[in-house]
Amino acid sequence: MGDYQGSVVREGLYFGECPRWHDGRLWYSDFFDHVVHALAPGGADERVVEVAGQPAGLGWMPDGSLLIVSMLDRRVLRLGLDGSVGEHADLAPWASAPCNDMVVDAAGRAYVGNFGFDLWALWAGEPVEARSAELLRVDPDGQVSVAAEDLEFPNGTVITPDGGTLIVAESGGRRLTAFDVSPDGGLGNRRVWADLAPYEVGPDGICLDASGAVWVANAAGPTAVRVAEGGELLDTVRFSQTCFACMLGGPDGRELFAMTAPTAIPAEASASARGRIESVRVGVGHAGLP
Repeated sequence: MGDYQGSVVREGLYFGECPRWHDGRLWYSDFFDHVVHALAPGGADERVVEVAGQPAGLGWMPDGSLLIVSMLDRRVLRLGLDGSVGEHADLAPWASAPCNDMVVDAAGRAYVGNFGFDLWALWAGEPVEARSAELLRVDPDGQVSVAAEDLEFPNGTVITPDGGTLIVAESGGRRLTAFDVSPDGGLGNRRVWADLAPYEVGPDGICLDASGAVWVANAAGPTAVRVAEGGELLDTVRFSQTCFACMLGGPDGRELFAMTAPTAIPAEASASARGRIESVRVGVGHAGLP
């Protein structure tokens, strides 16, 4: 088992999330800056688009347009190649709480998770009942349906290179859950892919590597772990602060980027820009989506 140490790539974020390697840059959302960014290897950081409803999951359609989860108003926005921004889908009738991460498949179908309940109110000490949540499917034409129910905070999500398996992190359940993906995008054969409770890992963002293992950002501590199907712990990376999302990228796909921050509590995270992007070289490169 490998034990790696990350190094800081960029500072000055409020709360970075949902990183994606695309067209030679690391794209990411900063929740409390309300902006989608794209970071070039040389350090140039572009403010791509502002999202008043708080940006989260990112993914690209077959035509190259960018889908963006707008958390607070429970929508998916679409940034066109001409720079225009419009609504791709309204998730509010189906999503029971603020929406979060997303994966977009090769056909342009988006799978979007949500909290299930007001997590931030719970953290603030308000009496909130924890509830399960839906994983929603948005078809390329913007039609919305429920892909899976009774998930405990569906969060980071990946699709295998053959398009046949979707794996989602259930943050509240401390596990990775897998589904078979049918040709029409339906999900079936639900199963536990890896139980992370024995490692005290709170899974948040995830990414897939070419060996079939999954890197898991640990929202319960300053680490990301690499796990195999069945739950074997393969590697650990240690960062300077809590890790909320991770993504393999770089020219050869072997740079593991991590979005870290001292806290996820909105009142504290939005008060000062203490979030970071950290990275480390790992042995196996990226595979699948995102």
